[in-house]
Amino acid sequence: MPDTARETTLKRPRARDNRQPKLALGLLPDLIGYSLRKAQIAVFQNFQNAVAPHDITPGQFGVLILIRENVGLSQSELGSAVGIDRSTMVAVIDRLESRGWVVRAPSPNDRRSYALELSPAGTALVEDLIPRVRAHERTMAKDLNKQEQAILIDLLNRVSRAS
Repeated sequence: MPDTARETTLKRPRARDNRQPKLALGLLPDLIGYSLRKAQIAVFQNFQNAVAPHDITPGQFGVLILIRENVGLSQSELGSAVGIDRSTMVAVIDRLESRGWVVRAPSPNDRRSYALELSPAGTALVEDLIPRVRAHERTMAKDLNKQEQAILIDLLNRVSRAS
């Protein structure tokens, strides 16, 4: 049986007034996750525009950078670095390899794993993408000074470690 006294004290959502230009967001603007998601969508869309001719995601770009900076990296090490499981990492590398950007070479240290490296096409792609991604970053941070950018990155890193 419903508690009628309790029901009357609960705040009911108000009916939407279609003449109202703004949508009521309730507690959403106060939530870290909501703000992160809105920012992530904006960053992702701008990234896609910046690298549009290449049809590459931010995650794929990150993987290519890690492989470039760590020649001979194993898929397991790469998966740990980006925080994805082994089977997902295999699918990512399969995709990058099928596009001719990554090469799996036999690992000199472990016959059961591969050493990853960029192909010549992957190296050329990364060299083309870096200035585009730097320009994208400048666009996304245009309203932040260098100190604010560093603080934002530090805060995001702290949030990511909280889990």
